[in-house]
Parts: sequence; C-alpha cells; structure tokens
Amino acid sequence: MVIEVRLYASLRRYRPEGSDTGMVAVDVPDGISLGELLSELEIDTDEIKLAAVNGNDSSPAKVLSDGDRVELFPRDFAAKA
Repeated sequence: MVIEVRLYASLRRYRPEGSDTGMVAVDVPDGISLGELLSELEIDTDEIKLAAVNGNDSSPAKVLSDGDRVELFPRDFAAKA
C-alpha cells in the first residue's frame, strides 16, 4: 500500500535521496502503524512535535491504510499566523 508522507521544516532532511520536496510516497506493508513507518523511514521521534494522519492528531499506534496522508511537524516548527 502507498502512504503519502509530508515532512515539514527541519524534518525534510529525512526525505529520500533525490527528492526535492518534503512530500514523498512510500510503499509499505499492509497493517503498518505510524510508529513502524517512522522507524522504517529512520525518523527520530524525539524531533516530532505533531504527527497527523489525514489531518487528525495521531499516536504511533495508529494503523495506517492505503492512501493515508501523514504529516510530520518538528518541535521547532512555528506556524505562521
């Protein structure tokens, strides 16, 4: 199944080599959790302020579905007002 991952600000350094945006499509096994996805992408969870799946705050235990959109915001992220 394919998951869309959007990496914001300083988390963009975790994007795959050759990617020039913070958005990547990742092919993962069925039944993978958000936490397992982060581990597979080698993203340090201590750097994440907010993880959202399809626009909703989500925990690492959240099981992902085909086509889900995961957005990851770093601790140093400041939204513009």
